[in-house]
Amino acid sequence: MALQCGIVGLPNVGKSTLFNALSSAKAEAANFPFCTIEPNVGVVTVPDRRLKILEDLVNPNRVIPTVIEFVDIAGLVKGASKGEGLGNKFLANIREVDAIIHVIRCFQDDNIVHVAGSVDPVFDKEVIDTELQLKDLESIDKKIARIEKIAKSGDAKARKELDILQQFKKGLESGKNARAIEIEREDLEAVRDLHLLTIKPVLYVANVDESAIISGNAYVEQLKEAVKEENAEVIVLCAAIESQIAEFEDPEEKSIFLSEYGLEESGLNKLINAAYRLLDLITYFTAGVQEVRAWTIKKGWKAPQAAGVIHTDFERGFIKAEVIKLQDYEKFKTEAGCRENGKIAIEGKEYIVKDGDIMHFRFNV
Repeated sequence: MALQCGIVGLPNVGKSTLFNALSSAKAEAANFPFCTIEPNVGVVTVPDRRLKILEDLVNPNRVIPTVIEFVDIAGLVKGASKGEGLGNKFLANIREVDAIIHVIRCFQDDNIVHVAGSVDPVFDKEVIDTELQLKDLESIDKKIARIEKIAKSGDAKARKELDILQQFKKGLESGKNARAIEIEREDLEAVRDLHLLTIKPVLYVANVDESAIISGNAYVEQLKEAVKEENAEVIVLCAAIESQIAEFEDPEEKSIFLSEYGLEESGLNKLINAAYRLLDLITYFTAGVQEVRAWTIKKGWKAPQAAGVIHTDFERGFIKAEVIKLQDYEKFKTEAGCRENGKIAIEGKEYIVKDGDIMHFRFNV
């Protein structure tokens, strides 16, 4: 699943520094390091300690982690919704991603000019929000104009759809993002074809200086207060420090560097894992002598769908899945040991895959 997170932010907030840190990070599972697809698109491995556990147990020829694509989207300026600056390209790029990573400046530095003249995380957030909301309003208004004619003819479905569109219009006009508008899940179908920009899940990254990487600062608190209605996560990191952390190839040296700042893990690891959660994703594993591999699926998927990410034939000809829990694999050391102790469950088409399941599929086509 090639899932993408778009990194957005105003100029000089640390967006490109963060992206460059991601690009130079040495993945702990070295089989799949960061790679560049285009100048502004890269693939990053999702850190997962469970892969190391399976690697030690199975001793495979290779280990393949799961990945997420990050897109460094051109900096936005006021007026982007009307095509100012790189506005049209910026908005088109956001429309293509699955989730938004919004980097917001939460540090003072007289040597780095702020586009608005002073550091104000809430202002920064609102500038981008406003441009995206204006573009969404444009999309909503166009659809309302189409649906109104049908609704006036007495079409019940069109009247229902028009009512939902009006709710979104009212919310957007009041300064709300579409994701914060309270609406029934089934009613989202009315706007699905519009690919609204502000309905995409968002993760806010508070870029602080090194003095605030542990406890944050007043700017971070302002940001958290501003986004609380969106039920969005805020990650605190220092992009400049992350650039240095990413240069360490030796895990021990990296650990020592982190401890100097009182950190247990890098901010990039926190960001990558948070982005994975944001997209409502889970991981299952396949484990054999040839390879131990992590597979990305959506939470709630059933066994045949999960099998389909390996190959479409696996889903089409699905018969059953053999499932081992990681704690059982750790306890009994091998697949054979799990089998002997009755710790391999045979699951059918209705089985909902759990995060961390180790699976083997039987199929016939």
